[in-house]
This record gives sequence, C-alpha cells and structure tokens, in this order.
Amino acid sequence: MQGTAAAFDLARFASPARILMGDVLPDQAQRGASRVNKLLGRAICESRQVDCLDPAALGAFLEPVDVLVSAVPYHFQPQVLPVALASKTSMVDMGNDTADTFAALERDAEAKANGVAYVPDTGLAPGLVNSLAHYFIEQLDATDTVRLYCGGLPQHPKPPFNYMLVFSLEGLIGEYTDETIVLRDGKVQAIDTLIELETIYVEGLGELEAFATSGGTGTAPYTLQGKVRNYEYKTVRYPGHCEKMKLFKDHGFWGLEPVAVNDAKVVPRDLFCRLMEPHLVDPFDHDLVVTRATAWGTRKGKKVKLQAEILDYHDEATGFSAMERLTGFSSAIVAAEIGNGGIPPGCHPYEKAMTGRRFVEELLKRGFNVKFTEEEG
Repeated sequence: MQGTAAAFDLARFASPARILMGDVLPDQAQRGASRVNKLLGRAICESRQVDCLDPAALGAFLEPVDVLVSAVPYHFQPQVLPVALASKTSMVDMGNDTADTFAALERDAEAKANGVAYVPDTGLAPGLVNSLAHYFIEQLDATDTVRLYCGGLPQHPKPPFNYMLVFSLEGLIGEYTDETIVLRDGKVQAIDTLIELETIYVEGLGELEAFATSGGTGTAPYTLQGKVRNYEYKTVRYPGHCEKMKLFKDHGFWGLEPVAVNDAKVVPRDLFCRLMEPHLVDPFDHDLVVTRATAWGTRKGKKVKLQAEILDYHDEATGFSAMERLTGFSSAIVAAEIGNGGIPPGCHPYEKAMTGRRFVEELLKRGFNVKFTEEEG
C-alpha cells in the first residue's frame, strides 16, 4: 500500500531512470508497478519477485538499486538493512521498534565505509509529524514543549470500533501494546500505552480522542534531551475507541505466549488478528488522516505557540488513501533527498537527516493543505 504510493511519488519528483517494485508475491508487485505506470502514462516501474527474508534474493534485487524504500512490516526491517548495506544500497524505512532503530544506527561506520545513507522512521508517525515539530523548533530560540497527534480514520465511522484498518493490524497492535517513549521535564521516560486520554477538537471533524501509543516519537526524545523540556505523541481516534481496545489489551487478547485450547496451542494475538481483521476492513468506505504538531517556546523574547495541522482525505484522482499518501510520500521525500545528495553517507536518526524546513518545502510541493497558526503569549 504505502510502498506503491512511495513509488508513485518518486516517479513524479525524484527523476529516477527506473523504479523496481519487489514483493514476495509476484502478482502484487506487478499490480503495483502497473498501477503506477498507468497513473503516470509511462513505463517507469518494473516488478520483481523477491523475498526480503532471503538475503541472497534480496541482495540480487538490490544490486542495481541506488536507494531502497523498505515498506515491509516493521519487524522485518532488522533483516533488510544488513543486506542493503552489503549491497551498497542506501535505504529508508517506514518505522521500527525503537530498540531496533538504535541497533541499526550503530552500523554508521559500515554505512560510511560503503558510501551509503540509511534513515529510519521516515513514514507518518514517526516521520512527517516529527518533521513538522522540527520545522517549529528551528524557528524558535528556545522550545519548551512539543505535542504531536496523528490518526488514520474512516470517513464514515461505524460502531462499535469506529475504525477501519489503514495499515497492518499487527503493526496497529504493536502501537497499542509497546511502551511509548516521551521527554518529560527534560528526562526520557517510558510510559504505558492506551492511557492519558484527552479530547481534542479538529475543525471539520469535531471532538476526537487522543491517547498514548508507542513509536510516534521515534528517537527524537533522546536527540532533543537538553534542548526541549517536553516531547510527546498521541494517536487520534473517534471517541470511545481507546476504552474498547484497552479491554482487549488488559484481558490477554494480544498476548504472544501460546495458550492451550483443547488439544491445540494458540497464540492469542494471532487468533485476534485472524478474527478481527475482517471486521476492520470496509471496502465501501475511504479514510482520512488528521495530523497535528504544536510547539510552545520563545522567539525574540516573546512566548509563542506554533501549530501545524493536516486533514487529508482519500484521493479520488489517484485512488491512494490518505494513509498511503502521507506515509508513502513522506518516505519518498527522504529517499529522494538521499538520491540528490542532500543526505551524506552514514546512519542518521530521522530528526538529524533532513531539516524541518526542507521537508516542509517538499511536502507543500505535493499539494498537501497544511494549516499553520501562530499565537503569542
């Protein structure tokens, strides 16, 4: 989904000679390539069958590739990066477990020796929403607090969950179960997920709820420690969603240890995904994504509040969902920056790879409506 959107964006803005689209399912790779070619009216994408967990196959796929956009599930990323580095292929990915990200960044010397750049967490959150924050941090003389919000939602919510799946259910559960890293009062802390529920108002949507989930801050709390006092992220949903998800979490439905059921052993999370996924897919609805970044600080001796908000909808012209656009296009922006020499060899934390100003420049070229507001005091 997001990989196809990234290919489309790269074809439009990065001037590549060609784009290879690889998938373990050859028909899926072919559909993605054909879709991009049809939208652009030219044959720039070629499909390949490749298993990202087969180092030899992946290495052969990457041999002619300058920059890889890795759109595989997050738990596959640690197996993709070593092959990319060995193949002397620069790489971006769309998000990792934070511990895996730090392990990947330790390969900086290898990346530099091979003349390639690696940037993790280039999707939506972490990714785009953090770039909006850094756009503000760069404008302020001192930044006190950054609060980030993001959520993919159905345009026509249906009870009881008022949610539709816009990326992998496994990834969603990961966001709801893993710890979230925040910067509070100058200290990096790990807090639980599905807590600290609050109500926010978004023009055009009304009252929504926001709550702590993992991953959205990425490595930024560590990078910004000593520069920013507070840095936090919450996921946005229609009211009532968090309470229902917490019931599943608190009562073991997302456990990873097998449990005995009659004569079989069942992993609760696997069973949950198998049963729940059909109920979270609505082929007759389209999605929207709300993204908000707010920063409080001082500029020229005055206290200011800076905010950016994006409310994006499924694009009827291309057929790309809002989640595909905001995730895939964001990763493509960073990949293109590597391709044009804007990011040097090495392994770079997302928030150090590209300035917020530069990212926002590219984001606006894609036609996104970013609502900027500023208040004093």
